[in-house]
Amino acid sequence: MERAEERFEEARKKVVGVDRQRFGIGTYGEKSVHAIFKNFYEPDEDKQEIPIENYVADIYNGREIIEIQTRQMNRLRDKLTAFLPLYPVTIVHPVPKQKWLIWVDEETGELSVKRRSPKKGSPYDAFPELYKIKMFLKHPNLKIQIAMMDVEEYRLLNGWSRDKKKGSSRYDRIPLCLTEVAVIERPEDYLQFVPISLEETFTTKDFAKAAHISQGLAGVVLNILYYMEIIERTGKKGNFYLYQLQKKYLD
Repeated sequence: MERAEERFEEARKKVVGVDRQRFGIGTYGEKSVHAIFKNFYEPDEDKQEIPIENYVADIYNGREIIEIQTRQMNRLRDKLTAFLPLYPVTIVHPVPKQKWLIWVDEETGELSVKRRSPKKGSPYDAFPELYKIKMFLKHPNLKIQIAMMDVEEYRLLNGWSRDKKKGSSRYDRIPLCLTEVAVIERPEDYLQFVPISLEETFTTKDFAKAAHISQGLAGVVLNILYYMEIIERTGKKGNFYLYQLQKKYLD
């Protein structure tokens, strides 16, 4: 991981610099998260933004295509339809683990004191995006990397509330470091998202408690785990389905 940390810092410096003008970041079109991760996964710019099958791949290194997608993964559907029959494709989805908020005054460019958000992210936060490309998840040429990062988020003070924060616009996010990467290369890799503390049979509510996520998010995670044949339904408890691991994954 140490070498990865060094490479990530090199990619960070390449995009945002060391003594950057903070209010200038993100104004050149490509947002910082996307640019930094693209340079982390492929520092050679000759292998970035490569035309393939009437689309432009973020990275093509001669072996595989790598797409950096921070949100709206449904926009990848047409690309995946074109790319997957021909090439191995890795989708990198950056997810904030720890976030620091910084408010930007649009008129003066003045920055607020950096404050840490009380909310912490987890790899489960990627699942609503994975759901948008659910129909591709079983394709043998598709790999997923959920890249957890600590990040500074810059927001404009242009909201509708008195302090201008509610309804405000996100200006840019600057990754600070890469904390972990959850790699999904084959269906059984989804087992890493099943908490070991679960009873053999469990409901969505049980899963949410064990994974420390909301019940709504747990429902999305279980939908994908069921689709990927990691878990099976064994009946119902009230209005809840009962789940357990597929027999081939039980000890």
